[in-house]
Amino acid sequence: MVSVDIKSNLLSWARERAGKDLYSLKRSFPKLADWESGCVKPTLKQIERFAKATHTPVGYFFLEEPPVEKIPIPDFRTVQNEFTARPSPNLLDTIYVCQQRQEWYHDYALSMGEEPLSFVGTASVKDDVVMTAAKMRQFIGFDIDERKRMPTWADALRKFIDQVDAIGIMVMCSGVVMNNNYRHLNPEEFRGFAMADPLAPLVFINGADTKAAQMFTLAHEIAHIWLGLSAVSDVQASWISNHRVERWCNRVAAEFLVPLDLIKHDFQKNADLFDELNRLARRFKVSTLVVLRRIYDADGIAFNKFQQVYQMELERLINIVAKGGGGNFYLTQAARVSKRFARALIANTLEGQTLHRDAFRMLGFSKLTTFRELGQSLGVF
Repeated sequence: MVSVDIKSNLLSWARERAGKDLYSLKRSFPKLADWESGCVKPTLKQIERFAKATHTPVGYFFLEEPPVEKIPIPDFRTVQNEFTARPSPNLLDTIYVCQQRQEWYHDYALSMGEEPLSFVGTASVKDDVVMTAAKMRQFIGFDIDERKRMPTWADALRKFIDQVDAIGIMVMCSGVVMNNNYRHLNPEEFRGFAMADPLAPLVFINGADTKAAQMFTLAHEIAHIWLGLSAVSDVQASWISNHRVERWCNRVAAEFLVPLDLIKHDFQKNADLFDELNRLARRFKVSTLVVLRRIYDADGIAFNKFQQVYQMELERLINIVAKGGGGNFYLTQAARVSKRFARALIANTLEGQTLHRDAFRMLGFSKLTTFRELGQSLGVF
């Protein structure tokens, strides 16, 4: 078979971009090391297989130099306040498909004569955090006392997602790219992103994170929508971001979920701190890290103590997620793509306005039976 003359460094770039090493790909591509060294040239069919394995567009391998890929929305991700490296294919592909969904829904909303949503872009980072959080809670119908009565974080999160979706924000929550269970999203790379739009605001939550952490991510990204500012974030309640917008959104999210006046009233200083963290986390249905930060904000503990306990809690939660004991809950297809979006797309497709092929691509599956079952579960037909 005829070999393809491509730059060998493009193969190394694609492998590293996908987060893979030579050993992990050796079984499928035994000559990969020779390809990368330039000693042997792959065939076109081999390049196509390699592109699929590394989630790389085939056309990239015929460039002179590796492309510089940038996230198409503002990137506010940091790790320990250091700016992150290049985005992974999984993050990029997730953003791209969400952009396609948002563009479709924007056009759909226009065709239906829908008015711009009144809350998008109404806030400013100069606004008072407590007042903004209170307005958001009232508009969404978020009842803190109702959360207290819910048995699990999963129940509280589902309720929260449904409420946000109901006011017009498409909420998409998944731990994988589309429906590909071999392409897991890494919470250490990103926890969520917001894509502001007056007709089709969209929030994506990394479903591979813990349910308690997803509560905070959703509140943070909603604050972005209130500002009218798109961004991809690696949000943590305890970190002080270099970005003014991120700091404000973090403060609003913390106040939204755990009002400072309630913490001051409920926190028992004489009780064991770890017992209090767990009790208050159950009460507000958030992570212990969020509660810890709010206790510190309420002057309940000193800064040195806060740092010490935060590190201990962070390590404990990382171990829980690594063991699979506190991560994903079962997400239906509707939750992955937003009930609002799925209902509109399925109805529009049944009316003949959208091709089934395009609908399947945006929903992430290819079977008509799945399409019909999803429509039935959402009450479309």
